[in-house]
Amino acid sequence: MQTGRQNDPAADIAGFLMQINAIKLNVENPFTWASGLLSPIYCDNRLMLSYPDIRERVAGEMAGIVRDNYGDAGMIAGVATGAVAIGIMVAERLGLPFVYVRSAPKGHGLGSMIEGRIVPGARTVVIEDLVSTGKSSLAAVRALKDAGLDVAGMVAIFSYGLDIAEKNFSEATCRLIPLSNYPALLKSLQEKGKLTDYQLNELNIWREDPQAWSERRREELKK
Repeated sequence: MQTGRQNDPAADIAGFLMQINAIKLNVENPFTWASGLLSPIYCDNRLMLSYPDIRERVAGEMAGIVRDNYGDAGMIAGVATGAVAIGIMVAERLGLPFVYVRSAPKGHGLGSMIEGRIVPGARTVVIEDLVSTGKSSLAAVRALKDAGLDVAGMVAIFSYGLDIAEKNFSEATCRLIPLSNYPALLKSLQEKGKLTDYQLNELNIWREDPQAWSERRREELKK
């Protein structure tokens, strides 16, 4: 699998994630998310950790984004659990300290939500594996800020590009830079002729209103 830097990293990364089934698309038989929402796309970016060439490419691209956009960063924070490993790889490349953020305080010991040495005021970039609505990602940002860290922004492997996520990040005044995203994925698949017109239309409709798409498909599947 060739993973050298190309002209469009977003399309390249989306393509790699599709190749290893980290990203799956199925319009006809949609996936059910933990929220109960039906979706034509499902992502498990942790699969890339089993592919050395892909994880190296992803870590290198993310480190480059941090360098180019947050050159004054003094710390990297990974969101548990999906972004812990890739966050460490990014921190290694940049020679920066690393911490990670749990989804909830630990239920024993010190009850910590953030693991690692916290330096109050440290300029911190958050590494995330996947952004959907942004709620869980921004909960990690709030935890870091509450601990006294200066959060510069977030870099994610993949974003669904939903309007609600853009709204949530804007309201939280947190800049999000995804390495790859849903529009880049669809563009890549379309250019390769891997989507029918029907599939492309349904995938675009889902992105515009996931809830409405889910409700319609649920009714259609009952028939």
